[in-house]
Amino acid sequence: MKAWLVEKTEGAARLAWRDVADLVPGANDLLVKVRAVGINRADLALNAGHYARIPTRPPHPIAGLEAAGEVIGMGADVKGYAIGDRVMGMPAGAYAEQVLLDHRLAVRVPAGLGWAAAAAIPVALFTAHDAIVTNGRLAKGEAVFIQAASSGVGIAAAQIARARGAGVIAGTASAAKLARLAQYGLTHGIDHAQGGAAEAVMRATGGAGADVIVDMVGAKAIDDHLAMAALGARWIQIGRMGGISGPVDLNELSRKRIALIGVTFRTRDVAEFAAVVRAAWDDFGGAAASGAFAMPVEKVFALAEADRAHAAMRENRHFGKFILEA
Repeated sequence: MKAWLVEKTEGAARLAWRDVADLVPGANDLLVKVRAVGINRADLALNAGHYARIPTRPPHPIAGLEAAGEVIGMGADVKGYAIGDRVMGMPAGAYAEQVLLDHRLAVRVPAGLGWAAAAAIPVALFTAHDAIVTNGRLAKGEAVFIQAASSGVGIAAAQIARARGAGVIAGTASAAKLARLAQYGLTHGIDHAQGGAAEAVMRATGGAGADVIVDMVGAKAIDDHLAMAALGARWIQIGRMGGISGPVDLNELSRKRIALIGVTFRTRDVAEFAAVVRAAWDDFGGAAASGAFAMPVEKVFALAEADRAHAAMRENRHFGKFILEA
């Protein structure tokens, strides 16, 4: 099969389109013919070592962590799936013509959903649901603030917050993207180039602040998040595009009784990962099937054009997801 390998030379990583041996499923694996791949910002780091505690992974350093396709083989312990089933999920080594996906981490592609639309869903939905519902414990009428609201996770977070009955859904994006975010649930758009996110959130909430903060920026936004947090806020730390460390005013954190919670898939074992998948799909699988939950696709590239797709993502002008189709 063909695959995009992560190759390192003199400390520098690059993608290389190579021929590698076809994959052999382990006992719990679905062998999937890849039809479409979702591209995520984490992929730009060119690190094939995601999901350290998940035993299912290819024997090659293949890039990617999100795909949809058809089951063409399976391990002896797999139950509930058959050859030809359409599935999607978050497998290691997604940038390839075949991928291995532990059946406990797979969900079925709803009838009528195309391959590109399916591959755009898993990372955004599972990550955002884990942040807002499981860890953020969002209650009806509460306020949510979403950093990087035009990212895949941001767009998913806005839809989840709307479905859960949030009173205020605020988020940052470029001015050009804010109008489009309104159709996904954003009620108060904030132009990140103008700053003033904390002030805007406090105005939108009548001075109460955000009950749930979905943080995909990290260090650069620490002061804003402390300033905008409501009493008892849940600050969910997902991404660190704006830096990995910075000073936190612990007195203010304690005064407001803020719960700062870090989330990642990298250290979850199969059971923990599966619990995230099942919770999200139980809540939003029906919405994905009906189109009530959907991820916008910015552009579809051929699987052999992953390097071009990465270059487009680095420009940071897109809205939603880039997809590779096999």
